[in-house]
Amino acid sequence: MPDIDKAMEAAARALCRLAGHPENINFEGKPMWQSYLPEAKAALDAALPYLRDE
Repeated sequence: MPDIDKAMEAAARALCRLAGHPENINFEGKPMWQSYLPEAKAALDAALPYLRDE
């Protein structure tokens, strides 16, 4: 079974790097990569139906 939380974190970190930001710098009290979680969730929500046998 895939670990969705790990996949979402990996996607958010990748989006953060793609935008040219350091992943672990603090932004609004949290690591910068966490600000990319909504975009990562949207990407995973779009992709998951094609990756599952549903």
